[in-house]
Amino acid sequence: MRNFVLETYFSKWEFSARHHMTASDAQSMSVGDLLDLADLPADALNGLHLGYTETWGAPDLQQAIAGTYDKMKPENVLCFAGAEEGVYAAMRVLLDQEDHAIVVVPNYQAAETLPLDICAVTGVPLDAENNWALDLDDIHAAIRPNTKLVSVCFPNNPTGKIIPASDYAELIEICRKHGLYLFSDEVYRLVELDETKRIVQAADAYEKGLSLNVMSKAYGLPGLRIGWIATQDTDVLQQLERYKHYLSICNSAPSERLAVIALSVRDKILAKNRALMQANVKKLDGFFADYPDLFDWVHPDGSCIAYPKYTGRGSVEAFCEVLVEEEGVLLLPASIYRSELMETPPDRFRIGFGRANIDEGLTAFRAFLDRKNNELTP
Repeated sequence: MRNFVLETYFSKWEFSARHHMTASDAQSMSVGDLLDLADLPADALNGLHLGYTETWGAPDLQQAIAGTYDKMKPENVLCFAGAEEGVYAAMRVLLDQEDHAIVVVPNYQAAETLPLDICAVTGVPLDAENNWALDLDDIHAAIRPNTKLVSVCFPNNPTGKIIPASDYAELIEICRKHGLYLFSDEVYRLVELDETKRIVQAADAYEKGLSLNVMSKAYGLPGLRIGWIATQDTDVLQQLERYKHYLSICNSAPSERLAVIALSVRDKILAKNRALMQANVKKLDGFFADYPDLFDWVHPDGSCIAYPKYTGRGSVEAFCEVLVEEEGVLLLPASIYRSELMETPPDRFRIGFGRANIDEGLTAFRAFLDRKNNELTP
């Protein structure tokens, strides 16, 4: 397998940088805070049996997850140890070496590298010069007789882009016409900055749609390592369950209990996280407005990450490297999202705004820019 560039970069800096300004998740909480939010006693998990759990996920967890969809039932849900296991299993089950896949670029690296390890893959770009728009004609043009799957991510990682609902409906019709699976990474759904831009979930809208989601991003609970795939295609789900036997086998019992509790108060968690993101993105609006010669900032549609352009002197790679080494401010440079399928913008960086400590990071970021102003300004 190819080196997972993002995780390799994080293994060096994620826990050593003083200001993690590129986090892709919402603000997390302690077990005690979650139990308080759900009005449960501190000893609520004391009686939990620490044996094996069901491969599909606990029945009440499946039920709780199904409740986040319009049409899904518990039997339409398979749980995984995080979203990454779901991506891996889905690509291995759905694709073989004679197939062809289409992947939207930029995207989470595994969405591209896993299919590439199996079969031919065509990248379809989000247009950086047109607010990351997706041209559906590019999807049409990429389809081959052996195309099996289209993989998308909206709200997009790393851009925060959400395509219009009408475009997403047309994409589904393209997939339906050609009998293609639609693998839809929806981990940032429900934290749209403008809720009117929210699009449907693939599993609800399309008989061959697979919706990937997780407790990590919108819910801010990555430590639980609970993800899932929902789909109307129960035959595919059965194949995924059998593939999971070779991976995690089953999920952590404490994580499943805590995920059920979190989903029981999901409206409260999501409302808190949306409010924090909306407040933080306004701070980024103001911050980047103060440095128009250094950055081209576009307000994202959703998620808690954005992908602005660095317009100062030197490369964005060198900029991010000096920033983290001298000031302890961690960003993700464009090389992390480099694609093997096509050219991608080399002058971008990912910044996150889902966590509560953004003010400290912005203060350090501003100190760096003010100190380096003469060196950076074109």
